[in-house]
Amino acid sequence: MRWGGIFDPAGLKHTVDRLNNLSLAEGFWDDPKVAQKMMRERADASETLELYEKLRGDIADLTELLELAEDDDDEELLNEALEQAPKLEASVRGLELKRMLTDDDDKDAILSVNSGAGGTDAEDWAEILLRMYLRYADRHGFKSELLEKAAGAEAGISSATISVKGPYAYGFLRAEHGVHRLIRISKFSGRRETSFAAVKVVPDLDDDEVAEAEIEVRPEDVKITTMRSGGAGGQHVNRTESAVRLEHIPTGFVVRCDGERSQHQNRANAYRMLRGFLFDKARRDKEAAFADAFLSGQQDIGFGRQDRTYTMQPYTMVKDERTDHKEGNIDAVLDGDIDPFIEAYLLASADKRADKEEARKNKV
Repeated sequence: MRWGGIFDPAGLKHTVDRLNNLSLAEGFWDDPKVAQKMMRERADASETLELYEKLRGDIADLTELLELAEDDDDEELLNEALEQAPKLEASVRGLELKRMLTDDDDKDAILSVNSGAGGTDAEDWAEILLRMYLRYADRHGFKSELLEKAAGAEAGISSATISVKGPYAYGFLRAEHGVHRLIRISKFSGRRETSFAAVKVVPDLDDDEVAEAEIEVRPEDVKITTMRSGGAGGQHVNRTESAVRLEHIPTGFVVRCDGERSQHQNRANAYRMLRGFLFDKARRDKEAAFADAFLSGQQDIGFGRQDRTYTMQPYTMVKDERTDHKEGNIDAVLDGDIDPFIEAYLLASADKRADKEEARKNKV
């Protein structure tokens, strides 16, 4: 089949065989971190190869079924074949999306939600978004952990940060990075209100990945502030200055962590987040295909800047302003069904990169 060349099954098989042989070599586990990374790469390549082989067989079966229905003029058989087609199409698209992800994408993610313009409605909206991403993580079997959560003045949250662990968690969730706008009849004022929240997604890097990416955070560039946690967590958390706030002076990035009882643990988590922001900024600067004005922490989260709009009244619609992708079932989206938006973003990003590469070649 022609799409076999696109997914390179021979290359995937070579990767699996090569890593299998390396895993059997003496001393392979002397460096556990390197060994685990290679085993994860092998498992990922093996899973992709198995998916490809399964899809290849399913498509062959479907083609045979269609031919049989046509030869016998069997309408019932034809309907059976047509019912299978959308599921296979979705599986092929999913495999294609995975092919578009790079090694930089195969990392865990740190996702932050911050309320913007809109007062209490915006803080409520930020909490709705947080739930949406926790539901998305659960749907995909990702492990999520709350790193920081600051309650809103009257309802909802002013900010929250979670880590999401799973294959390509960062690669998929970076599509959510941006300003999200909600239009609805407020449950607080009873009027039609517009609210904003910003979502920031960065990779969660381990020490080896930080060294490999040459990310340096100099002590003199970071302003550290400690404070009491403002949310739930027991007397120990609220009576001690366990929360940590870091401000990276050269970029203006600000991160805050209060999810742990220990100030030391919160400081370590805050530095994890900061390194992720610096890595993501370097990537975006290098690709020069993504707007990053809102990354600085100084950008207003309000009118005139939105990457996705969620409309509840006078009609229901979710529209991504970057890709023009739309979904009418807003309840499903807010329950974590955001895969169509992620898919559209990754496809559009791949097209942009391909166009830039083609333009570069034409100049040479």
